[in-house]
Amino acid sequence: MKDITRRDFMKGAIIAGAALPFSRVRGANERIRVGVVGLGGRGIGAHVPSFENQKDVIVVAVSDPDRERMGKAAGTIKSKFNHGVEQYVDMRQMFDRKDIDVIGNATQNYWHGLSTIWACQAGKHVYVEKPLSHYIWEGRQMVNAARKYGRIVQCGTQHRSENLIIQAIKWIREGHLGKIKYITTFANKPRVSCGKRDTPLPIPDTVDYDLWCGPAKKVPIYRDRLQYDCSFDFNTGDGESCNQGVHEVDVARWCLGEKMLPRRVMSIGGRFVFNDACDVPNTQIIYYDFPTAPILYEVHNLFKAKDSKEMPNFRGERVGVIVNCEGGSVSLYRGIALDNEGKQIKTFSGRGDHFVNFIEAVRSGRRENLNAEVLEGHLSTAVCHTGNISYRLGEKATKREMLSQVRDVPLFGQMLDRMLDHLAAHEIGVNDRTVTLGPWLLIDRENERFKDSEPANHLVRGFYREPYIVPPLGTP
Repeated sequence: MKDITRRDFMKGAIIAGAALPFSRVRGANERIRVGVVGLGGRGIGAHVPSFENQKDVIVVAVSDPDRERMGKAAGTIKSKFNHGVEQYVDMRQMFDRKDIDVIGNATQNYWHGLSTIWACQAGKHVYVEKPLSHYIWEGRQMVNAARKYGRIVQCGTQHRSENLIIQAIKWIREGHLGKIKYITTFANKPRVSCGKRDTPLPIPDTVDYDLWCGPAKKVPIYRDRLQYDCSFDFNTGDGESCNQGVHEVDVARWCLGEKMLPRRVMSIGGRFVFNDACDVPNTQIIYYDFPTAPILYEVHNLFKAKDSKEMPNFRGERVGVIVNCEGGSVSLYRGIALDNEGKQIKTFSGRGDHFVNFIEAVRSGRRENLNAEVLEGHLSTAVCHTGNISYRLGEKATKREMLSQVRDVPLFGQMLDRMLDHLAAHEIGVNDRTVTLGPWLLIDRENERFKDSEPANHLVRGFYREPYIVPPLGTP
């Protein structure tokens, strides 16, 4: 009843034009008070200093179901910024404070959706980490929540605030290299095994495990670490192609100007070498078929070869976005444009601050001022989810079966060749059904669902555990 009362009150107040004491736009010289939820590397290492280092912005509260981690974070804030903070195991108690204007949301992937919606319902503006959501449907409810409650919600896809990328995309769109043919996006980031225990991982007494699990299934953990490695378990995470991939896919989609999901998608990959308790692929290729031009994505978390300590690269880059045009190519992360002979013809420079952009938008009260407004974060994250859904519905296949499925898509064939060469360098055979071949999935772009695939649509909607249920908010 409490949430219903709050929603009804806010709706009536907005209609009446009333100014809510906990949601009004802050003036240029008024102090903005922040609560940070999720105190891992991004929470304490990025959110706290990025807010504290801005004029008239202060972190006044922190929240995490791990009391030990929360206590350490509070101590760090005290030592670095010379003031104390209130601590809350349950984020809802922090959200209920009327004197807090903004929530920095650095929870893990599976908590992003519900916690952001709760914060919006409580009248807070939110900076939420990427990937925006754990499921496609959930991301749309986050957009609906921001609209319904009139909140400023920024997604942490911070490349949107980098001036060199802004300049480069503008230059490409001006037609200097002709039409975009395709965009290759990639992440070659080294990862290690998450371990495989014979007995469940003991949960420390300092952790409220039920609250830590939240919307996810509450199950025993057989990996070695509780915290960050949850990104590599589909119950609580979305793997590298979404965890990291949302950055590259977001930049590529932005460059294309696409405002919907692709027309179809397909993924191939697997989890190789590690033989551990995690289940997301550490080697994966995805084809996102957009009307403007296709986006290709490839993930390699293993070294170049079995005995190597170097990572694979694509045209000399380990992580990046390369826009391939009729008259040349542009590396958006490096800010370099080349002609078709490989000659450098243009460079771009300049960075930016995503947190500063967020606070400026909060002060103005205009979501249009955000560089990565929640809708953009939703679309880019949803694109990544479509690739993982194809993978999760896939079956182990032979090399011949894989080649047959991509024979009409030469670009995918080239990407598959690179992946198979990479696996061969690790002495992984591909003719004995070691690789997972996902199906081509046709997408209902208007409704953010799949055509003629109930198993795929089951993964669009997702799974939630009582009482941590993401509410269906509908279209505002």
